[in-house]
Amino acid sequence: MTSPGGVFKRLVRHRGAGAGLAFLGLLCAAAILAPRIAPFDPSGQSLDAGLSGASAAHWLGQDRLGRDILSRLLFGARVSLLVGLGTVSLSIIPGTLIGALSGFFGGRLDAVFMRLCDLLLAFPGLLLAIAVTAMLGPSLSHVIFALSALGWVGYARLIRGQILKVREMEFVQAARSTGATPYRTLARHVLPNALSPLIVEATFGIGRAVVAEAGLSFLGLGIAPPTPSWGSMIAEGRHFLFIAPHLTLAPGIAIMLTVMAINFV
Repeated sequence: MTSPGGVFKRLVRHRGAGAGLAFLGLLCAAAILAPRIAPFDPSGQSLDAGLSGASAAHWLGQDRLGRDILSRLLFGARVSLLVGLGTVSLSIIPGTLIGALSGFFGGRLDAVFMRLCDLLLAFPGLLLAIAVTAMLGPSLSHVIFALSALGWVGYARLIRGQILKVREMEFVQAARSTGATPYRTLARHVLPNALSPLIVEATFGIGRAVVAEAGLSFLGLGIAPPTPSWGSMIAEGRHFLFIAPHLTLAPGIAIMLTVMAINFV
């Protein structure tokens, strides 16, 4: 098994992954330090300067209410990262538990869990998230809950497939022959050797959650204003696409770079 140090060295040597890690590190630092490094209050308005372009004071310009776009981008990064990490965290725990039990014990338990997964996969994930947020109202916690409602299914199916492969290996049979209980065998020998694809899938899941949150915010079902969100910034700027394209370009590029960095890693 490759050590964490070895994995990190391989990531750094890979140019795309190294660049992605560097960008994500800077993004996380900027999101954490946003109250200190943001040049302006993200909700502060200056109506007489609405739709102004880039200037020495406002590097990325101002929106229709005169709010500083750079400051709103920094605070919007907090929302995107929280949604990405929160969604994956809430999805991966039940998904791993259900998939591991289903794959290891099989039988009726496997049949029930997999039919449940098949049933849930029949629902389009984004449409269900739209319905949930429309009923519950726009807020950060509601967005994370809505995106996690079906998010665990993919992790469950993935880990089940890995468990089915690992449980037949010789070291698992050796653990059983020494008298290890099924739950101990699963927790100590099978599950740790089936997690590698799950980590990769979780990384992609963060990127998908960032894009999904932007889509919900674009539709007005994401984060409640005046909290800045990259998706809501694009929604506000689409009405001024030709006279003030910087309103949509800045958050759009931020979303693109963030997802690309995650995918590179």
